[in-house]
Amino acid sequence: MTTAPTHQRGHVPDTNARSVTSGPTLLQRVIMPRPADPTAVRALYLDERSGATLSPVEPLPDETSRAITLTVSSTGGRRTRVTSRTTAVVPAQTEVSFGSYFNGFAAGYWRAWSTLTGITLRLDVEGAGRVDVYRTKADGSQIYVGGELVSGRRLVEMDLDLRPFEDGGWFWFDLTTDEGELTLHGGGWHAPVEAPGRAAVAIGMPTFNRPADCVATLTAIGEDPEVLDTVVAVVLPDQGTQKVRDEAGYEQAAAVLGDRLRIVDQPNLGGSGGYARIMYEVLHGTGGSQGIDCEQILYMDDDILLEPDSVLRAVAFSRFSRQPMLVGGQMLSLQARSQLSTMGEVVDRNQFMWRSAPRTENHHDMAEQPLRQSPWLHRRVDVDYNAWWMCLIPKAVAADLGLPLPLFIKWDDAEYGLRARSRGYRTATVPGIAIWHMSFIEKDDSSDWQAYFHYRNRLVAAALHGPDDPKAILRETFKRTLRHLMLMEYSAVALQIKAFTDFLAGPEALFPKLPTALPEIRAVRAEYDDGRPLDSATDVPLADLDALGAQLFPEPPVGRLKAGLGLARGVLRNLRTPNPELRERPQRNVPWRNAQWFVLAGLDSATVSTPDGRGVTFRRRDPAMFKRMVTESLRLHREVDAGWAGLRERYRKALPTLTSRDGWKHVFE
Repeated sequence: MTTAPTHQRGHVPDTNARSVTSGPTLLQRVIMPRPADPTAVRALYLDERSGATLSPVEPLPDETSRAITLTVSSTGGRRTRVTSRTTAVVPAQTEVSFGSYFNGFAAGYWRAWSTLTGITLRLDVEGAGRVDVYRTKADGSQIYVGGELVSGRRLVEMDLDLRPFEDGGWFWFDLTTDEGELTLHGGGWHAPVEAPGRAAVAIGMPTFNRPADCVATLTAIGEDPEVLDTVVAVVLPDQGTQKVRDEAGYEQAAAVLGDRLRIVDQPNLGGSGGYARIMYEVLHGTGGSQGIDCEQILYMDDDILLEPDSVLRAVAFSRFSRQPMLVGGQMLSLQARSQLSTMGEVVDRNQFMWRSAPRTENHHDMAEQPLRQSPWLHRRVDVDYNAWWMCLIPKAVAADLGLPLPLFIKWDDAEYGLRARSRGYRTATVPGIAIWHMSFIEKDDSSDWQAYFHYRNRLVAAALHGPDDPKAILRETFKRTLRHLMLMEYSAVALQIKAFTDFLAGPEALFPKLPTALPEIRAVRAEYDDGRPLDSATDVPLADLDALGAQLFPEPPVGRLKAGLGLARGVLRNLRTPNPELRERPQRNVPWRNAQWFVLAGLDSATVSTPDGRGVTFRRRDPAMFKRMVTESLRLHREVDAGWAGLRERYRKALPTLTSRDGWKHVFE
């Protein structure tokens, strides 16, 4: 292999080797998969499927690096032997790339948001082989930066320039062997200077009946010495009936954390009540305490699988940021752990709805298309907020912005990110900082009991940060009304009506509703067929359709004209009297994936499986209910439209109280 110019700072003999995780400041460790991780998950750490054969392109006179093209070469089935979370052995005649999600360095994000103009790669290697470093541009084009031969044990250091990454791009390194093995004793990406401030993070994790998951996360924090040294507190508001203290393994995890761990028992106040309690404890304290002496607050969900190095990476990114900012972790799928569920999210300010950032792919499988073969992953993606499955908020920012809104669940994280942005604090969602979380492919929380919070809290957030004219929002929500009705999701419309009614009641109703909203909406939902799931379609008589007919479904209407005509036909059908014989026997059994409005609008009754496949709902068309709900929904939409200016003023005026210490004090103390 051809050796290109490098920026190496020299090699330290084995007898003098410094730890690769020592200063000046470690940004990101080289980490290995867990012993129990399947092959697909290894792809998040190691790219073992193909090698990179260098084909140098002659550089222009002012270039110091070389462009390359990659050709696939088999590794002959030899795999890197992982010996710990930070060490591995590369067998003879093998090439392994660390151009992976967790071990590549997302240089474009550090270039955009940090004060750094350069970094240092440090690797403690032993044996015979090569170290080669590459970078990419924002379009995924790959460029060879430099490399060197390794013989014996040495500390390889390479200074790397962050300036070429204005629009995106990554660094990574490959290890290659010929006749002998090459051992990686450790490695990391470092800043050449000491980080400002302190690495002192308080981790907050509210929970509701997830004791096993919580204990697993507490154990992961305590098992990693470097993470444990960074954590000054773990605040766990326990809002459930299945207590974390009673879970197997809790005592061992708690013993390691010692007095860092603070469990606060409180009623179920939802995610926003849990996260608000964490921030309240950090900033103000309860029971006579004075808060927590920390620099960063790291929110995490209770149902995650933690990659501990993500804690260190988030803290390091925060310390080097040009201005105080929120640092978000990305979400990997807990069901399919090699999948990146979302790269980042934005809020459409017109319709005021969250969505994936433009030109990103949801559920991207790194085992099928690794980093080096996914050009879109190399463009920097900017976001409006980061969900609180993992999000770091500097303590100083929290002190300035105040606490989360009392929304129970939904939109609390998005509203906080928008509130931060309005005050000059940006959010970065950084690749390589991530947790595994339950993907949303097995749920549709826009039509279950959570529909109430989706609608009400979206309106609250829009009143605070949204457009002057709500017509685009209201057009979209009324379309959802019609869609729910076509799907015979009458409980979802009932909850939408309640959400609009409660929004119109004003901000004064938010705190009183915090402990009572959930039982209220569950009671409302239980009044409707689609709110009372059955265990199986066999709990009611099966439909009479033959096997062929039962598996054929209408095609979706293509184009605005056909969709409009289909909607009109669906509305007319919903106004006609249904066949009374189909009240006890469903007209057909519909899988959840096929439960589209243009399918169910043509039926008088149907069983529809739930998104997780654990049950079904038996839905029956009701023209009287259809008329009543359309009329009431339309009235409320008009009322919100007419009163929007006044509602915005009321909610904005109430924001300081809703997010203040005094506002939450009567809830917590």
